[in-house]
Amino acid sequence: MTKKVVLSGMRPTGRLHIGHYSVLENWVRLQAEYNCYYAIVDWHALTTSYQETAGIKNNVKEMLVDWLAAGLDPEKSTIFVQSAVPQHAELHLMLSMIIPLSWLERVPTYKDQMQQLGKMGKDINTYGFLGYPLLQAADILVYRADAVPVGEDQLPHLELCREVARRFNHLYQPVFPEPAALLAELKLLPGVDGRKMSKSYHNVITLAAETAEIKKQVNAMITDPKRIRKTDLGNPDVCVVDKYQGIYLPASHQEIRQQCRQGTIGCMQCKKILTQALEALQAPLRERRHQILKRPGYLDEVLDAGAKKAGLAAQQTLAAVRAVVGI
Repeated sequence: MTKKVVLSGMRPTGRLHIGHYSVLENWVRLQAEYNCYYAIVDWHALTTSYQETAGIKNNVKEMLVDWLAAGLDPEKSTIFVQSAVPQHAELHLMLSMIIPLSWLERVPTYKDQMQQLGKMGKDINTYGFLGYPLLQAADILVYRADAVPVGEDQLPHLELCREVARRFNHLYQPVFPEPAALLAELKLLPGVDGRKMSKSYHNVITLAAETAEIKKQVNAMITDPKRIRKTDLGNPDVCVVDKYQGIYLPASHQEIRQQCRQGTIGCMQCKKILTQALEALQAPLRERRHQILKRPGYLDEVLDAGAKKAGLAAQQTLAAVRAVVGI
């Protein structure tokens, strides 16, 4: 039987952090069951960072190394850069002719991000930012994907994609499947300061962090501010370290929480235990990164092969689209 198609991607806006690792773990699992297309979506990076493009090419390289180190396999998945497959842009243009403006304006994240990024001094009152959910739809539909791995926060974007597919199929002829959501149990992590994990806040632990960086960032994590001494009764519910331990130390998490409440374990000991757990996770990733970077030309080979394979599939879709539209 022909495998169903899955599409997903990430924006190359900076180094990946450990919050991305659960996403990559899910992508790796999907390789065994689906025909997977994984895109480094560099055009999407321009939607919020069009004035800061100097680092995009290097970010593409670093992201690819992280993906491969995490277990994505170019022999099992099609791994490519979005801008190397121009059919994404062509389909986006075609779909922009049929989508009502109100559909884009009602996307829940649109006004929220306009406000939040505006507070950070970013001018994103652009067509590109308004239309980025449609570009996402084109990314998915150009491979006629059957499914998309998403978290719950991305469901409105996927529903827009499904609506666009239905509208196109109704206006012309059926070309696109309506992609289903592959809901993943994503492990959402706060930043080390308790805020949303964000590179702009400098509160992340990068996926390729060395031992010293891991230790530094864990030591900076916010713990119970009312706890002064080790023997003070603690409240793990307000502790960032506890959130991480729930993910990376599941077997001993409840015991550590109980010790915290009883005042039998101190915050520094908790941080030491967490540092060791993160080091055990990230040391193999670092080693695989080092091995990958020792292979001259390998990254370019992966992306070139991926772009050719993705381009063939996208070209077939655009041929069908042009035929039914009549151009």
